[in-house]
Amino acid sequence: MGAVAPVCDFGWQAIDATLPGVDGQEHRILGSGLNGGLVVAFICNHCPYVKAVVRRIVHDAAELRHHAVGFVAINANDAASHPDDSFEKMKLFASTHGFGFPYLLDEDQSVARAYGAVCTPDFFGLNGNMQLQYRGRLDASRKEAGVPGLRRDLFEAMVAVARSGEGPREQIPSIGCSIKWKTEH
Repeated sequence: MGAVAPVCDFGWQAIDATLPGVDGQEHRILGSGLNGGLVVAFICNHCPYVKAVVRRIVHDAAELRHHAVGFVAINANDAASHPDDSFEKMKLFASTHGFGFPYLLDEDQSVARAYGAVCTPDFFGLNGNMQLQYRGRLDASRKEAGVPGLRRDLFEAMVAVARSGEGPREQIPSIGCSIKWKTEH
């Protein structure tokens, strides 16, 4: 069942953390930011919503670098209940899809909780001051392949953020699989 991300909390100050990446390095989340901003994307390997758009995520992340916007992806899903989201499978997923950005593991789920992430994919578009300016969808495709000429909501919003420091006031929330939270004991 799909989960829907809440609307953008404009100006929310992003939280930093250091997480392990599939490249064997430790990465500061906000260290991936550039002068124009940063996209923090909560994704996973098994979600049909992510699988449907992963090529466009990789493409848009690469194009956003030309606008001085960095990109980082984080997997917070419980790998015990969803083995396809294990760290080893994250490495394969990133390699298979040619990730040109850090793919990080939030094993204790503290970063996802701090950000208020609810679904995969869930996109947080930050300006150069690491303040939230976009909390919306990648595009209108959802779980299907996108049609040619589909409006690139995330890309267009982040280009505007890079130019002005502010995101569009009209945003359509992302929808996807709910984050697979660990059961509390």
